[in-house]
Amino acid sequence: MTDAPFIDASSAALALLNNGERLTRKAGSFLGQTAVDPTPLTPAQSEWLATLLERAGLPPIAGDEHE
Repeated sequence: MTDAPFIDASSAALALLNNGERLTRKAGSFLGQTAVDPTPLTPAQSEWLATLLERAGLPPIAGDEHE
């Protein structure tokens, strides 16, 4: 897997879903909706997504202040 940042929340969410790591039902639901819904994330959602990416050892989202 590359260390290049994800271009958007949708691609990051899809990568997390395909990563094969165990997710809670709540996290899976959040990631599924994030993958298909173009609505911008709230600051809290953006922070949660950044945390999930970090825990999974995946790169951050480009331009995300959580990098």
